[in-house]
Amino acid sequence: MGKQEQKFDVAASVASPIKDRVVEIYVSKGFNGLELNSVTHVLATANLVLRRDVFSWRFSTDTPGLVTSDQGTLVRGEPSVTDHGLADMMVVIGGKNASSGSWLRRARVMQRKARTVVLLSDAATGYIKATRDPAGRVTTHWRDATTLSETGYHPNLTTHLSENSDGIITSAGVGSTMELMVGLISPHLTNTQVAELGNHLLLQTIRKSDADQPKCIADTEGLFDARLTEAIRVMESTVHEPLSMDDLTTHIGVSTRHLERVFRAVFDDTPARFYKRLRVKRARAMIEESLLPMIDVAVATGFGSCSTMTKAVKDEYGVTPSKMRDRKKISLLTYNGRTNAR
Repeated sequence: MGKQEQKFDVAASVASPIKDRVVEIYVSKGFNGLELNSVTHVLATANLVLRRDVFSWRFSTDTPGLVTSDQGTLVRGEPSVTDHGLADMMVVIGGKNASSGSWLRRARVMQRKARTVVLLSDAATGYIKATRDPAGRVTTHWRDATTLSETGYHPNLTTHLSENSDGIITSAGVGSTMELMVGLISPHLTNTQVAELGNHLLLQTIRKSDADQPKCIADTEGLFDARLTEAIRVMESTVHEPLSMDDLTTHIGVSTRHLERVFRAVFDDTPARFYKRLRVKRARAMIEESLLPMIDVAVATGFGSCSTMTKAVKDEYGVTPSKMRDRKKISLLTYNGRTNAR
């Protein structure tokens, strides 16, 4: 029987008798420093609110010793043994090498023992690739979710902040990690304690797990006026078949001159160049995170031909698509060759 999906609804939370909880934090070289800091900061602040050390944590890794994050943070990890020394919760931090290592086997053992497993961003992506067709809904950071959707069949993939599939929680991670951790420990706190925890963390709101990720530039509506937001939203939704500037301005109801003026004021760029950079950025994600033929990537990003895409990518990043993919090829092939241990 799978674990019932957790609801991160603070208003409905009911505190259970508080007992000490141990969290294992799995890291690998190049792990996401922001995610690690978010996890430990929430746990430490919860202890402050509870006025005793209810939550403790330890670090594990494939290769025992010092592990360096993407920001230069060092942690000392204990050896990760598949079925030994299990904690109450296991959190796998995302990062460059999150898709490799023994954490997947350990996560399966945790799952069978009905203990919580949390996979953040890149780790969630690794899990989705490894399991291919998870039984329940899954999610990851929107960038990887976009690539996964365009390069394979993932009917249970969403862009929610987090999902629970039979006891394994996949998450967007990164900036949403703090809210997720608050949600995960909230059943052990009273409503008042959760509110106090949120105040200490300066979280004005705590989004529920089924909230959608702000996956596009246009989703940060507070930064731009309504017409600029709409222009960006249209650009991002038509990357595969770009509109002409006349069609774009007609669609959003502004003049070409006005749109030019607004884009220069906000981005110091023209709408056309901004539009093209969005397409090049999408092309880079598909080149690095998939094995699609280059012509398919070119068509999917509105370039139409490999030569046109190659010039645009090289102009923007200083490297050709083929060399860009070579830098990722070994990691991709090594990961795809791994078996899904249960």
